[in-house]
Amino acid sequence: MKATVVGGGLAGSEAAWALAERGVQVTLCEMRPGTRTAAHKTDRLAEIVCSNSFKSVDLTNAHGLLKAELRALGSVLLPCADLARVPGGTALAVDREIFSQVVHERISAHPNVTLVREEVGELPSPAVIATGPLTSERLGQAMAARLGSAALAFYDAIAPVVSADSLDHSRLYALSRYGKGDGDDYLNAPMDAAAYNQFLDALTAADQFPGHEFDEVPYFEGCLPVEEMARRGRETLRFGPMKPVGLPDPRTGREPHAVVQLRREDRAGQMWNLVGFQTRLRIPEQQRVFRMIPGLEQAEYLRFGSIHRNSYLNSPASLGPGLTARGDDGLFFAGQITGVEGYTESLGTGLMAGINLARRLQGQPITVPPPSTMLGGLYRYLREADPKHFQPMNANFGLLDPLPGKIKKDRKKELLVERAQAEFAVWLEEVGIQKEKQLAADARR
Repeated sequence: MKATVVGGGLAGSEAAWALAERGVQVTLCEMRPGTRTAAHKTDRLAEIVCSNSFKSVDLTNAHGLLKAELRALGSVLLPCADLARVPGGTALAVDREIFSQVVHERISAHPNVTLVREEVGELPSPAVIATGPLTSERLGQAMAARLGSAALAFYDAIAPVVSADSLDHSRLYALSRYGKGDGDDYLNAPMDAAAYNQFLDALTAADQFPGHEFDEVPYFEGCLPVEEMARRGRETLRFGPMKPVGLPDPRTGREPHAVVQLRREDRAGQMWNLVGFQTRLRIPEQQRVFRMIPGLEQAEYLRFGSIHRNSYLNSPASLGPGLTARGDDGLFFAGQITGVEGYTESLGTGLMAGINLARRLQGQPITVPPPSTMLGGLYRYLREADPKHFQPMNANFGLLDPLPGKIKKDRKKELLVERAQAEFAVWLEEVGIQKEKQLAADARR
């Protein structure tokens, strides 16, 4: 059995290892150093270029739960991160040089992995494509030709997402503009003139994240940061994302001076997006300023807003089961190119892509964990999110199936974790993933 992995980052390294461990002969293609990117400094596999933190290992944190699932699944990168760990409290922070060196040595030394230094300009199959946010122009064109020109975006314009449990619903009202759709698809936060002007002053004075040089993107009019719109004039937001027209407050019968709309991100209504509030404000400033919005005073942020360069696919519109190319269940996509945000999320999709491609080569069906687990919830989002509004997502508890009945808020995460771990273990046993790996290891002896 043979397969190709394109991209030697976090997702590609995990995919290559998962395939190799299952007896597949892997050609791992990495274009560096022959073709360089604006972000990478070395030619090593799994070089991390932004933060040196893989975020929390605490099980009551969404990222901690995801790590526990990936360790149970056989991740190779998380043990490498353990070897490179530096003090960081509950965060898995690493010495980035040691981390990439350990990963590079481990992957390249595997007898079933051949590392090839070349840029790939076409989509091979069977393969895992894990080229990340700095995908080369040639390969990006090949993806657009294969999946459709509208499938590939070239930068994020991400609005914050907040937890429904953290909203003060007494200060909000449910209504779609002009009563369209089901009539109550949006939550609306009304502001009078005084509140609007105070919010505007805070927004325009807030500290903005400058970004990296390779993150610089040309804004276009349909996707300006909310703070940039505010600087264009005091009425700009009232004629843009905070437009009150068609949204009368049922408690007064009148349209407010301005309205912030929240749109649901999931079917269960656990996650709500601040419509049109894509931003480059620093995280503490997002928390401070956006909590001035009525009903969001105690908002819990499941995802913060950002605008940065990030080639990624509109996965719900363009990919099939297990993040495969439609019409070719031997061509998988993994990592940030699929619309996940974060190191752990990227390596998790790489690990699953490697496992599933090996299964397909052996004539077995694609499998993903149930949506009550963090990895399964992430895959469900990538499959079922609204393609018209699709934006990259990181691990958060809003991705998981809601718990039945009324649950005390202080116990909710604990119970979600207990259920996730129990159902992940059942899934592992049912699909026999660990047995597949053990059989392949026995065959190599």
